[in-house]
Amino acid sequence: MKKILLTGGNGFIGRNIQESFLAQKYEITAPRSFELNLIDTDCVDDFFKDKSFDVVLHAGVKPGHRNAKDPTNLFYSNLRMFMNLERHKDKFGKLINFGSGAIYDVSANNSNAKETEIFKRMGADDHSFCKYVEHKLIENLDNFIDLNIFGIFGKYEDWEIRFISNAICKSIFGLPITLRQNRRFSYLFVEDLMPILDYFIANKPKYNAYNIVPDRNIELLDLAKIIKKISQKDIEIKVAQEGFGLDYTGDNSRLKEEISEVKFTETEAAVRSLYSYYEQNKNIIKKELLLQDK
Repeated sequence: MKKILLTGGNGFIGRNIQESFLAQKYEITAPRSFELNLIDTDCVDDFFKDKSFDVVLHAGVKPGHRNAKDPTNLFYSNLRMFMNLERHKDKFGKLINFGSGAIYDVSANNSNAKETEIFKRMGADDHSFCKYVEHKLIENLDNFIDLNIFGIFGKYEDWEIRFISNAICKSIFGLPITLRQNRRFSYLFVEDLMPILDYFIANKPKYNAYNIVPDRNIELLDLAKIIKKISQKDIEIKVAQEGFGLDYTGDNSRLKEEISEVKFTETEAAVRSLYSYYEQNKNIIKKELLLQDK
C-alpha cells in the first residue's frame, strides 16, 4: 500500500479525496495546518525529519477568492508552500500538484487551451503568476506533475460563491439563479477526478502537465437551465450583462492520449447528484447568505 501525503486535506478537493476509493487503496496522511504549516519552513523541516512518502498530493493553497478571509500575500504564501515541499523531494517519490487553468492567464480568453500554450502568456494577478512560476520549476523537477483544473464542482465546495452549488442552493429555496454574464467553462465533476489521480499515483506520466477537463464545455446559462429543470420550480434566471464573458476552457487531448479509458460523468447526471446532496443536507445552507451575490 503506497503512502500518500495529502496537503489541503480539509479543503474541497482534499475532503473528497479522503471519502473516495483512494482512501481504501492507499495509506493517506492528511495533516491539518496546525500539524503541518506549509508556509513555515521550520515546521515543514521538522515534519519530514522522520517521515517519507511515495507520493505527495499537493492540494494545499491559500485562497484568494471572493470569500477568502485573508486574500493578501497569495503569491508569497503559495509559492513558499510549494518550495517548502520541493526542499524535501528526497523524502517522497513523486509530487502531484493541483494546478489551475489560471496558468494560461485568467485575464485572457482561454478557448480549449492546450498544454503547449502554457508559457504563451504570463498573468498579472497573483494566482495566475504563481501557477506560471510553479510550472517553470516543475519543468526541471523529476517526478513533479502539474494537473491543471479549470472548473471543478461537487460537495464541500463553497456554495456561497461557486456557481453550480450556489445556483442549486438558490433553487432549493426558490430564489432566482443569477449570472453576471454567460461564459463557457470546462467544468469537472469532482468524483471524476479520483480515477485520474489513481492513474497518476500508480504510473509514470509522459509529460509534466495535463489539463484535467471533461470532453465537453458548457455555458453557465445552460447549467442554470439544467438546475431549474431538476428543481421542477418556476424560478427566474437573471443574467446581468448580455453576451459572453471570457472563455475558460481547456483541451484534454493529452490526458485522453495518456489514459484512454478515462470517462466523465454526463453533466446533468453530475448536477443531479449534487442537487440530491444539498437536498439531503439542507441544514448546512443559510438562506440569508444566498440573498446577496458575492
